[in-house]
Amino acid sequence: MGDPNSRKKQALNRLRSQLRKKKESLADQFDFKMYVAFVFKDKKKKSALFEVADVIPVMTNNYEENILKGVRDSSYSLESSLELLQKDVVQLHAPRYQSMRRDVIGCTQEMDFILWPRNDIEKIVCLLFSRWKGSDEPFRPVLAKFEFHHGDYEKHLLHVLSRKDKTGIVLNNPSQSVFLFIDRQHLQTPKSKATIFKLCSICLYLPQEQLTHWAVGTVEDHLRPYMPE
Repeated sequence: MGDPNSRKKQALNRLRSQLRKKKESLADQFDFKMYVAFVFKDKKKKSALFEVADVIPVMTNNYEENILKGVRDSSYSLESSLELLQKDVVQLHAPRYQSMRRDVIGCTQEMDFILWPRNDIEKIVCLLFSRWKGSDEPFRPVLAKFEFHHGDYEKHLLHVLSRKDKTGIVLNNPSQSVFLFIDRQHLQTPKSKATIFKLCSICLYLPQEQLTHWAVGTVEDHLRPYMPE
């Protein structure tokens, strides 16, 4: 008999083969939970934590056109984008969320968070949890890091500031695991017109092979550092 890792790999390969024949994906076999934390530079200020209402897994590079548009805008290199698009990747799309603050009545809303101009945010952290579909087991943390630091997305935003694109702005972090979909809006003041960039959805990129890699700890353990008062 082969070792456990070899048997697990063979079983997953068989499952992937069956899923391809059925035009499904391994991601369709999981339920997902996602949380988004906006971590502030002032450590005395608690993070703004949101629970994503619906996590939508997509395997068919639906966002390929938007990603390659970033290449044309010189936001990132063609080589890195092609490498990403050719991988067996799961896209986890998050368009709606609700606040985790106890003093706010929970209501689901379209993602709408001002990212720029502001200098108080240190980074955006996404926490992903999953379990086999139909299971009664608790959600487990996916063993992957999803972070986007302020300095990295600000460079992108300053680059597109002089452009006329009103929608379709997509930013990616250096590891290309987090994609931010941004809306540009204009505020008219008595003296001038101000431009703001708002986050309208998030898409996480996860290699399909990592779907069965989990970290230790519960959902509560991993959310604790970001929980509001």
